[in-house]
Amino acid sequence: MNRPTVSFVVPTRNSARTISACVMSLRNQAYDNVEIVVVDNESTDDTAQRALAAGADRVIIAGPERCAQRNRGARESTGAFVVFIDSDMVMEPAIAAQIVDAFESHPHLGALIIPEQSFGDGFWTKCRVLEKSLYVGNESVEAARAFRREVFEAVGGWNENLTAAEDWDLDDRIRAHGTIVGRIDAFIWHDEGKLRLRGTFGKKRYYGQWIAAYLDAHDDGARRIRRSGLLDKKADLLRHPLLTSGMVTLKSVEAAGIYAGMRDARSNRIAVLPGARS
Repeated sequence: MNRPTVSFVVPTRNSARTISACVMSLRNQAYDNVEIVVVDNESTDDTAQRALAAGADRVIIAGPERCAQRNRGARESTGAFVVFIDSDMVMEPAIAAQIVDAFESHPHLGALIIPEQSFGDGFWTKCRVLEKSLYVGNESVEAARAFRREVFEAVGGWNENLTAAEDWDLDDRIRAHGTIVGRIDAFIWHDEGKLRLRGTFGKKRYYGQWIAAYLDAHDDGARRIRRSGLLDKKADLLRHPLLTSGMVTLKSVEAAGIYAGMRDARSNRIAVLPGARS
């Protein structure tokens, strides 16, 4: 019996540092029927060539932002199950098989959370690694990445008006649609590179404008950014006092960036309506 195809959609732009490892981890899944669609936003480096060399089935050139790229990749893909992966992520080999097993064994499930861990270089990245480990199992932070195609299409796909918090937006909309979300055990490993506070602040300020729009569109959206789950694992925090202190600093810098971006957005009257692709 033919097993269903799992389509992995990977949006990219100037991802030469990480794309080969990402695509190779998808091609080396312990499940044969995998489709890899990379959607590249006109990279100025050799991202597209590296993706093809690493085993991507197709590279589509499309933009303008990652939600539009994901929607384009989903439309161009063929699998019964669609999974959205970032170009700086590496998959454990069991992910595709576990996705298929979960959906086939539990017909009531419409989407799946894939837990994440981080890796990278430097002190601030080690603080992020600790932080990410504390979020595993916390569904106020986690969001679904794998979908039955009919569920994804029923809610209209990704909201192309968002460039941050878009994963929470989609997760919220599929749950409001009545979709039951499950989870698998295998991990995604997120390559954080080497974090720096200045860059982190700037990135979060850029994303803050869309987080403002997400919060305006979702009455209970604030639960996503409170990060109250950090305190649920006090033993882990106490075991790593130096990293915990650094994590508090890192989160403070991020919060300052997000709120600066939110202030920028609201002062400029940026309005993003809830919903799917434009």
